[in-house]
Amino acid sequence: MTDDNKNKKIILSGMRPTGKLHIGHYAGALENWVALQKDYQNYHLIADYHTLTTSLDTSKVYEDSIDMAIDWIASGIDPDKSPIFRQSKIKEHTELFLLFSMLITKARLEKNPTLKEQIRDMNLQGLTYGHLGYPVLQAADILLYKGDIVPVGEDQVPHVEITRQIAGVFNDRFPGADGKAIFPIPEPKITKFARLPGLDGKTKMSKSLDNTILISDEEDQIKTKIKKAFTDPGKLRKGDKGNPDICLVYTYHNKFNKDELPEIREGCTSGTLGCFDCKMNIASKISSFFSGVREKRMELEKKPERILEILTEGEIKAKDIASRTMSEVHNAMNLG
Repeated sequence: MTDDNKNKKIILSGMRPTGKLHIGHYAGALENWVALQKDYQNYHLIADYHTLTTSLDTSKVYEDSIDMAIDWIASGIDPDKSPIFRQSKIKEHTELFLLFSMLITKARLEKNPTLKEQIRDMNLQGLTYGHLGYPVLQAADILLYKGDIVPVGEDQVPHVEITRQIAGVFNDRFPGADGKAIFPIPEPKITKFARLPGLDGKTKMSKSLDNTILISDEEDQIKTKIKKAFTDPGKLRKGDKGNPDICLVYTYHNKFNKDELPEIREGCTSGTLGCFDCKMNIASKISSFFSGVREKRMELEKKPERILEILTEGEIKAKDIASRTMSEVHNAMNLG
């Protein structure tokens, strides 16, 4: 950690490696991560262990991790300031997960509303121990680096509550040197634009639902995708008066085309603006918004060895911090 970062509060943020990211990832997390680099010491986790909670297909984990890291860096994550690393390369995550598993009950984990939602949405027939306990692994991810702040969407707040509970139980049961708490009690930091709906009007974008616009999509690709975007079902043709408040495309304008919002709203409600023209407008605005990211991404794609170097450098930094934290944990627990 540099001298400039010594007095900054710590944030651990992460995503499962799903390959190239979509604009929902950007609006719901990545944009916020980039902004937070100024005021916090950030660590960015490629959560490859977490992929196993819902799928044992690991054939694309490495490729997807590289693609995701490229999108992070292209979007503005500075790995010199904010180390990027793969979870599976830091074995201390698994040890702390094991120890934390002794501090929370099965009943408490089963009350997690996000877990219940996942089981319903994914139509899971059986719940593995790993899936039930993934909030405990998330707690280990956060507390291993002594995270003070956790930037999350509203749906992730229950996970932060579990992390806070585990940290409190550990600190009470196993005080560190001079009776000082080893772990901070982290606070959730809700993102302002937590969710960007998918093209079909679902709650959020998801590759599994095929309703995404990728950060790396070219303008022609965005236009093709946006043609099928959900709009006001009562506005069937130009001339019909629409309701922008129930129109997905207007939601996208609200994020990527704020300057024209009054004009868009007036045109929609009066009927002078047709849905096709409105869609093509936002497609161009989204393309323009991410043009710099796409350009940087194309350069990074030509240097896969440099991306691997960045990950390795981040893993060295993460390993150093994780080892020191576990040394404190071992001493407090009298584990040698």
